[in-house]
Amino acid sequence: MEQYEPDRLSPAQVAAMRRSLRNGRAAMTRRSLLRASAGGALAVGGLGALSACGIPAAGKTQGGVSADDHSAKEKIVNFSNWTEYMDVDDSEKHHPTLDQFTKKTGIKVKYTEDINDNNEFFGKIKPQLAAGQDTGRDLIVLTDWLAGRLIRLGWVQKLDPSLLPHAYANLSAQFRSPDWDPGRAYSYVWQGISTVIAYNKKALDGVEVKSVSDLLDNPKLKGRVGFLSEMRDSIGMTLLDMGKDPAKFTADDYDAVIARLQKAVDKGQIRRFTGNDYTSDLTSGDFAACIAWAGDVVQLKADSPDIDFLIPDSGYMTSTDNLLIPNKARHKTNAERLIDYYYEPGPAAELAAYINYVCPVDGVKPELEKLDKDAANNPLIIPDKAMAAKSHAFRSLSSKEETEFEEKFAKLTGA
Repeated sequence: MEQYEPDRLSPAQVAAMRRSLRNGRAAMTRRSLLRASAGGALAVGGLGALSACGIPAAGKTQGGVSADDHSAKEKIVNFSNWTEYMDVDDSEKHHPTLDQFTKKTGIKVKYTEDINDNNEFFGKIKPQLAAGQDTGRDLIVLTDWLAGRLIRLGWVQKLDPSLLPHAYANLSAQFRSPDWDPGRAYSYVWQGISTVIAYNKKALDGVEVKSVSDLLDNPKLKGRVGFLSEMRDSIGMTLLDMGKDPAKFTADDYDAVIARLQKAVDKGQIRRFTGNDYTSDLTSGDFAACIAWAGDVVQLKADSPDIDFLIPDSGYMTSTDNLLIPNKARHKTNAERLIDYYYEPGPAAELAAYINYVCPVDGVKPELEKLDKDAANNPLIIPDKAMAAKSHAFRSLSSKEETEFEEKFAKLTGA
């Protein structure tokens, strides 16, 4: 191993410093906008817009529609992603993993960070997809609930397993068969997003927190508890605490959670529902404990010895951002090769070392250890078997459920 002088930083430490400057903005962009748009029926371009233009909001998958594949002649793939969701070099002008893909395959990646909000982006591509036209994109990244909607509408293409050997072999078991895409016929995970309990040890001052029940019921935490304004995370974590499966819950189960959270609001136990801005409340001590996103906690822990996290015995929620190929994409084969590339341990490790979300690739840990040992041993980035076993996903909602559930949650949070 190369030796570094005591007054110099290792590459991993330099990378961590870069992330500390960038990840705050990244997390704000990704999660606060995501949660604001998750209520599709309540947002512009959501379920209401679907109904208005006569397009079904749900139904039997029609199957994607391909165009003539120009991959052999046109060595390019047009890739649309969220902002701050890719590794960059020190100059912040190049994406090393994408450059390596081009060097390896000869395929140039036209990479655009033009996704800032799920429904906003859906509004951009909906007219072309509804009309059976090319969106100009070969590969897009969407959060699970919206990915499922596009699959139901028949607006994304079925993937060719023969071109995805690494993806098929290396996708982590916890992500293999979501109810909106059983067997991953149409999508593969870009990154996972875990919801946990974070706490400030100094602010707790000896108060024990082990569960969502502790957040909601311990009078010593009154007014110092935070929940997320993302419905699926706050409701999901409370469902688990109440012994209900977020993948199978009923409308009555949902109403019971709303009632429980409303009681905590009424008695002042919950200070407020937040987006990503809970990070400042947690570090300042205004929140002693809160529901939090793991990507934030990784960096908060690196910056403050008082911040830590726990996984309740009841489990935790996991959502995903997913790679899909829209209908009429001109370079489907090239896009599939790029998907498969990010399931090779080397590129997957480089990406994970930079962005700190949950890596969906099995076998990545040895490669990640070469780049950043702390990241490789962090269960928020590489879940161990015990943690993965506690992972739960929120089930798909019908358009009627989505409208009703989001309205009830908005009333609870005062949104």
